Amino acid sequence: MELAKKPPNPIDRHVGSRVRMRRVMLGISQEKLGDALGLTFQQVQKYEKGTNRISASRLQQISRTLEVPPSFFFEGAPSFELRAGPPPENTGFAEDAQPSYVADFLSTPEGLHLNLAFAKIHDPKVRKLVVELVSTLAGGTEDENDPGGSAEKSGE
Repeated sequence: MELAKKPPNPIDRHVGSRVRMRRVMLGISQEKLGDALGLTFQQVQKYEKGTNRISASRLQQISRTLEVPPSFFFEGAPSFELRAGPPPENTGFAEDAQPSYVADFLSTPEGLHLNLAFAKIHDPKVRKLVVELVSTLAGGTEDENDPGGSAEKSGE
């Protein structure tokens, strides 16, 4: 009798995707990260997929290795609801900081590469043109996907 696999917890998946995003940003392979942590690349892979939970001590070790605070891995994490009593004023997870598709996209090699390249463009006019180009290629208008774009249009 085969047991059904439980899907990874959304927080574990999110933390893992943030580990992957940061690792890729730094240009570190799973194997090199594993070596630095005393793990195999397969274990790193399972952490990144959320298949294996990352303990607090391991997360601290990963944060030091990837040169970010542990809180980095929870930025934009899915909300959670408390089961009993009124919600506390400030849980830190009360609202999603960004939609999950943003974190999902930034976790891909293409999303990361696009983001890093875009960040190197310092001229605001060129950045605006790039956003307009991508919006046009995607078949949408700038207003649909760029909440800040309309403010700049009034100054043209």
